[in-house]
Amino acid sequence: MHSIANAERNGSGEAMSEPAGITLSRIEKRFGPLAVLRDVSLDIRPGEFLTLVGPSGCGKSTLLRIIAGLEVQTIGTVAIGGRPADALGPDRRDIAMVFQSYALYPHMTVAENIATPMRLRRLSGWQRWPLIGRFGRARAIGTEINREVAAAAELLGIGALLDRKPGQLSGGQRQRVALGRALVRQPRVFLMDEPLSNLDSKLRVHMRAEIARLHRRLGATFVYVTHDQTEAMTMSDRIAVMLDGQVRQIDTPTAIYREPADYQVAAFMAQPQLNAISVTGAGPGAVEACGTRILVGGLVPAGTRAVLTFRPEECVLLDGSAPQGLAGTISHVERLGAEGYAHLAVDGVAELIVARLDAERLGRVERGQAVRFLPDPERAFCFDDRGRRLTATERKAGLQ
Repeated sequence: MHSIANAERNGSGEAMSEPAGITLSRIEKRFGPLAVLRDVSLDIRPGEFLTLVGPSGCGKSTLLRIIAGLEVQTIGTVAIGGRPADALGPDRRDIAMVFQSYALYPHMTVAENIATPMRLRRLSGWQRWPLIGRFGRARAIGTEINREVAAAAELLGIGALLDRKPGQLSGGQRQRVALGRALVRQPRVFLMDEPLSNLDSKLRVHMRAEIARLHRRLGATFVYVTHDQTEAMTMSDRIAVMLDGQVRQIDTPTAIYREPADYQVAAFMAQPQLNAISVTGAGPGAVEACGTRILVGGLVPAGTRAVLTFRPEECVLLDGSAPQGLAGTISHVERLGAEGYAHLAVDGVAELIVARLDAERLGRVERGQAVRFLPDPERAFCFDDRGRRLTATERKAGLQ
């Protein structure tokens, strides 16, 4: 196994140890009568970045803690690196965990915080004493630890902060220290539980890129938990969408965006929301919505109720005088600089319809304005009354 210092010296971007895959089989977790996780099975590949994403309370952090050995599942098995891990404590699973709260020791310097895991693993009790630690083998081990701490700090861009204490650091710097403490463990698996949720939006964007870069450089297995769809979409090799204690879909970010398995997955992964309109099948290739006939490629049988959905970026806004499109009135406009959102009130639709607009189009709309709109002809989805996606070889959306 290469140390961090050796990896830095030889310039390799390889993992410090071979990455481990994780296999979760039929995991259930109950707290009394409450089922937090229900029949969760996952096969996480060695070296991949997999994100567990879902709303608060869906069970994603509990699942991460089960992988770490901090929680014991009610039913099911966990294997790490192809070996059963259920009987192993957290210290024997060869994992490192980064928490939402950073969990740094406030009385220690940055260097001491990063070095703590190595000191506990490599030095015996008496070797950790300050005076004894200056002599013999303890001194040699201490020198190697200091070298690896410096290498990890340099990798994370906090080499100049090693003598500071956590109270003297910004949120982003504290998060890097927490990452450094996990990094020096040289684990086969990194577990991260919403590590960016305490940071401001600009710093979150920066840290997303930093963590993705770190994964590419190390090649270790990363399992990342978040409720933020953007984090999941921008960082992951694959995403597991968790809802109500179950994994509803696992696939690449692109596949989940383009081919959501059901209505709940599509609604959760949409930003800022998924537009939804109740429709009724109205003959071959058409539905009726708000008194208007819309072509949908024959997905909905005549007389059958369904839900037509489309994302804000798939909502085409037209002038109020246009002969086609569904009628609406602009209720609210969000101006975000280069782009923005128009919120439309539509008769017969309970929720506002949201359309994303570029800066030029945004400058020509205002509150109270009458408009018409259409879903994108290639990207609208229909779901049945049980939330299952209706599919066909051809999908069209437009006006007849």
